[in-house]
Amino acid sequence: MQFFSLRDISKSYHGHVLLNGISFSIHSGDRIALIGDNGTGKTTLLKIITGRVRPDGGSVNISRNTVIGYLAQNPDELIAGENTLKSREIMELETEIAETEKKLETASEFESAELLDRYSRLFARFEALGGFDYEHRMKEALAGLGLSGIDNSRELSTLSGGERMRVALARMIVSKPDVLLLDEPTNHLDADATEWLAGYIRGYTGAVLLISHDRYFIDRTASGVFELEAARIHVYPGNYSSYVEQKQRITEDRLRAAQSLEKELERQKQVTQTMLSHRKMSSYHAREKVVNKLSDRLSEQKRLLSKGGSSMSFKLIPEERTGDPNRIVLKAADISFAYDGEDTLFSDISFEVKAQDKLFLVGPNGCGKTTLLNILLGKLSGFSGDILFSGSARFGFMSQFVSFEDEGITALDELCQRSELSPGAARKLLARFGFRDTDVFKKISVLSGGERSRLFLCCLLTEKPDILFLDEPTNHLDIESREILEDALTEYNGAIIAISHDRYFIDKCATSILGFSAFSGRIYSTYAEYKQTAPVVTGGEKSIRPGISAIAEPETNANSASSAARRLRGRDRVRERREEALRKERIRELEAQIEKLEFEIKELEGSFSADSDPDDYFRYARLSDSLHIQVEEYLRLSSESEENDEKAPDE
Repeated sequence: MQFFSLRDISKSYHGHVLLNGISFSIHSGDRIALIGDNGTGKTTLLKIITGRVRPDGGSVNISRNTVIGYLAQNPDELIAGENTLKSREIMELETEIAETEKKLETASEFESAELLDRYSRLFARFEALGGFDYEHRMKEALAGLGLSGIDNSRELSTLSGGERMRVALARMIVSKPDVLLLDEPTNHLDADATEWLAGYIRGYTGAVLLISHDRYFIDRTASGVFELEAARIHVYPGNYSSYVEQKQRITEDRLRAAQSLEKELERQKQVTQTMLSHRKMSSYHAREKVVNKLSDRLSEQKRLLSKGGSSMSFKLIPEERTGDPNRIVLKAADISFAYDGEDTLFSDISFEVKAQDKLFLVGPNGCGKTTLLNILLGKLSGFSGDILFSGSARFGFMSQFVSFEDEGITALDELCQRSELSPGAARKLLARFGFRDTDVFKKISVLSGGERSRLFLCCLLTEKPDILFLDEPTNHLDIESREILEDALTEYNGAIIAISHDRYFIDKCATSILGFSAFSGRIYSTYAEYKQTAPVVTGGEKSIRPGISAIAEPETNANSASSAARRLRGRDRVRERREEALRKERIRELEAQIEKLEFEIKELEGSFSADSDPDDYFRYARLSDSLHIQVEEYLRLSSESEENDEKAPDE
């Protein structure tokens, strides 16, 4: 089933063409990652689909009754005073239903008929929105996104910006639109929450179109990649790894074509010169036209090849201070930290960092990664244990949210003030960090998040630190910038201690992992080893801390102990019944979804012929993939339900 299509969409801002002739369609089962450099128009395209931005040309055609859900990078639909676990519409319906019930108590016979009709409509809408179990489903989604244990009455104003983003994402998931449009959905998620979201998207029966620079996430979710480049969309079937392979083949083909054109151009120039020397003027002019055309084609091939190269180049080596790569520059022994000396965050963490180590701190949000980083930087006291630095070591730090002393100066002035570079040398260095032409004269106050991060890193690296402390350094960088940064950090001769949830970035750069689990941390060789062997742990304020009993006081006699046991068994039975009811509800949903997918696949199979559109085969593969995932979940839940039914008579 087709949900929507775009035809020849174009959009320009201040004479700059952002989108030109964009056409594609989205069908049931599609999971498309929209990628491209920052500023190429990805968010604008989503806003055009949702009607928030009007295109200059072209059309958006949305199928009848299709519901599209859109999650912006900074959603503005969340009101500070709202209840976290309830949507505004459900809360308004609850109020209206209660008011209507109250009016019915005193209404006349004539008024009752009208009120009953209103009550029926309100109740039907409440039921359609899933109002009866909305809070339960919200809690499940929030738990998956790393926000378990939120109080029912907690207002959004009490949550951080990242937590509010996760609430918005949970609401989107729970509302189950036909199409999910997600703009950077993993920005505020830790690795576990990102993995949960990836699993949800893989099993989603509608369609998903998402913007992301998280390559591991794209690899885990996408059935196709749309690259927005030079105002046009290029379609690549498969996940991110498949996209990289296809791009590499295209680049190799372009290189071969450019080499062939160069040879042919040189040959035609020689022929042209021969015609001129023999005074064959008509033939000379004809050949000259051929040479000009070949020269234009070669220039275009070189332009396309240059797009595949990096737009930024980082050189990070601390020149005079490389020394012995095996010397220890930092040693931490038995580091522990507790809030107010009581509520333990982590304990007994020990590790050492050598001169060229790349140590990455990983774990769920709230486990203490940033706290440990601040302890190492000397920004936080109240810890126990020992930290030793090499006496000659110099270090630099880049936080998630960079700041500058003077926001009113230009990027060029900032670099010149923090380094000994001349304006000319500073401009060359800034160009390698993506600041071209007049970009260097932008005031810091108007820079985007990504530009601020790149400027800060550029200034930091001119100080030639021995140890780089990085807190989520890829947060505001697009894919190309991330890859350049990865290559630079891999070649960097100094030590790195970094926090990141970017799995691709970790896998490429890390030489070791400090993995947090069970309120402590230890060294692992790789991220994969950490995930396989670390104990299950949940981060954040609601985790049960060591030394704090879940039961306030021990029972003092057999009767009270027996009573407590009965209460616990009763709560367990209620929980199990609720879980089984939800499981069976999901099984019913899956049965309907599987039936729908099988019908669509059968229709496609019946329509295949020698003249079939290649896109039909691409769609067939996507539907089959989605069906496989749905069937797997259905079989697993059915098996769990049968096991539960077998145990029930004995309880």
